[in-house]
Amino acid sequence: MLLYALKRLIYVLPVAVGVSIVCFMLVHIAPGDPLISVLPPDASADLREQIRRAYGFDKPLPVQYFIWLGNVMQGDFGTSIATGRAVAEELAKAVGNTLMLSVVATIIGFVLGCLFGFVAGFFRDTAVDKIASFISVIGVSVPHYWLGMVLVIIFSVQLNWLPATGAGPGGSGVWEWDWAHVRHLILPAVTMSVIPMGIVARTVRALVADILSQEFVQGLKAKGLFDRGVLRHVVKNAAPTALAVMGLQLGYLLGGSILIETVFSWPGTGFLLGQAIFQRDIPLLQGVILVLAMFFVFLNLAVDVMQSALDPRVQRS
Repeated sequence: MLLYALKRLIYVLPVAVGVSIVCFMLVHIAPGDPLISVLPPDASADLREQIRRAYGFDKPLPVQYFIWLGNVMQGDFGTSIATGRAVAEELAKAVGNTLMLSVVATIIGFVLGCLFGFVAGFFRDTAVDKIASFISVIGVSVPHYWLGMVLVIIFSVQLNWLPATGAGPGGSGVWEWDWAHVRHLILPAVTMSVIPMGIVARTVRALVADILSQEFVQGLKAKGLFDRGVLRHVVKNAAPTALAVMGLQLGYLLGGSILIETVFSWPGTGFLLGQAIFQRDIPLLQGVILVLAMFFVFLNLAVDVMQSALDPRVQRS
């Protein structure tokens, strides 16, 4: 088990280096001047050159990359061009908010998806299967930003049950575990959970239907094992794949939360990424993209290790 984890970690290291190179280069090949937000319209050539030297943009790209990578490995992501604050400080609050929202949404989507998937798989080709499958297809098909706006109209505007924007009372970005703050989490979490719920439900339904048709399940039933015992074996065989799908969905939610966070004004990495793009804030943009990409890489590593713990056949393959 430990040897397998070390092997997977070795595989991750070149991927992480490649991700850092891509993150660094993508923002540099984008059109536009990144210093336009800090320079006055009538800035002289000398002032422009001075600012470029201050931010290190006068050096060749390979030199910029290694300087940036060395600073990042020490926890220094640079200074935001737009706000003048440390990027690490901006990221610390945003990553925590996005991680909390994504984890809650993934848990909701995973629980509901497994429920619908197991029900549809066990009662396949029945009305129950069709209803559960229809719900999962709707979950995958409905645009989540549109669903978010619909939920805001219903539960915030018309019923006035839940707040529409922010992470706390008065638009506060500081999170506390009390009802006043949890109320702000419900609508964005439910909206984000719809797509993973649909994907997990369809995956689990196909897994359960396939497992139930295998010979060992027929043998268990022939020996007189009750449905509860059969269900336990089905869950054990379906768990590794369902776990892998859940891990991927969590990674997608961490990196693809920009629309949801914009709709609900949730102060997370997606909202921060949108601001960085529109302001051409390269240090902030690099920091957000790198952190989200590394989350995805190491999340896949964690899922691989957990899969190997649940199913030893993964290690042998």
